[in-house]
Amino acid sequence: MNEKAIAYVYGSAEYPRLQGRITFHQIQDGVLITAEVHGLPVEQDCSGGIFGFHIHEGNVCTGNADDPFANTGGHYNPTNCPHPYHAGDLPPLFSNNGYAFMSVLINKFTVNEIIGRTVIIHSQPDDFTTQPSGNSGKKIACGEIIEQ
Repeated sequence: MNEKAIAYVYGSAEYPRLQGRITFHQIQDGVLITAEVHGLPVEQDCSGGIFGFHIHEGNVCTGNADDPFANTGGHYNPTNCPHPYHAGDLPPLFSNNGYAFMSVLINKFTVNEIIGRTVIIHSQPDDFTTQPSGNSGKKIACGEIIEQ
């Protein structure tokens, strides 16, 4: 069983300075996720600085001109639950002048189950209501989850 995984996150062409590292550690009570991201967009209005953060079904950070990460597919959801109960639904990232750091313990999957999937950062916060994916805006950064 793989007990560690990592995703090196990079921004789309629109966000070339966005980069980060997401680690996944299998522990007794679940998966400890640690995210450290630099270069997030800095907004001055009240809604800025909160970014949707999810594990997606796809295995590559590729896409097209309209959606550079389209091939990541939808949220990782092996149990076919409605949003916000997908296994891949994670707490949002809170930015402090473009920098975000977060650690969270999740028991909805194992490290083994997410290796080969992708992590996405969205341009808007997840509203935890709208189906099927929380109305969290466009995909601005992506990372492929690999064994560490």
